Amino acid sequence: MPRFGFVLRDRSLWDHAQIQRGMTALEHAQRLGGEVKYYALQAAIAACHMRARTAEETDWERIVLLYDALMQTTPSPIVSLNRAVAVSMAQGPAAGLAAVDAIATPAADSALACYHLLHSVRGDLLMKMGNFPEAREEIQRAIALTKNLREQELLTERLKQMDTAAPST
Repeated sequence: MPRFGFVLRDRSLWDHAQIQRGMTALEHAQRLGGEVKYYALQAAIAACHMRARTAEETDWERIVLLYDALMQTTPSPIVSLNRAVAVSMAQGPAAGLAAVDAIATPAADSALACYHLLHSVRGDLLMKMGNFPEAREEIQRAIALTKNLREQELLTERLKQMDTAAPST
């Protein structure tokens, strides 16, 4: 999952002094009553990641709630997609896929249909659910939609991983 690959990064390499400064600044902003503003909500989401030693220890349910609040203050297709990723981490790939599909309907923002990360996320969730043929189509669509060579490489690597994970037919 290229865009939400932050979940997989080695957190032992993070600058903990910087993290502590950020947490202090967030606490100060919250004491001043800024907890429902755009940047404070973004910071609170980042803080959830920073507090957890591993992706598995991340408070994904809280992140979903923070994205819900962000959708109230600043709704956007990207916030919706990020929320869907958080839903998948909190409730599993099927719930995440349902959230992605709810924002990717023809009646929804058509620009999102051309956004490679939407297809990358769908592909990853489909792969986790064992739907390899449809996952492959989504990843290939994502590759075709991005012009970023590094992202194309990451997505191509994802296809290779899928070939290894997929049962032989």
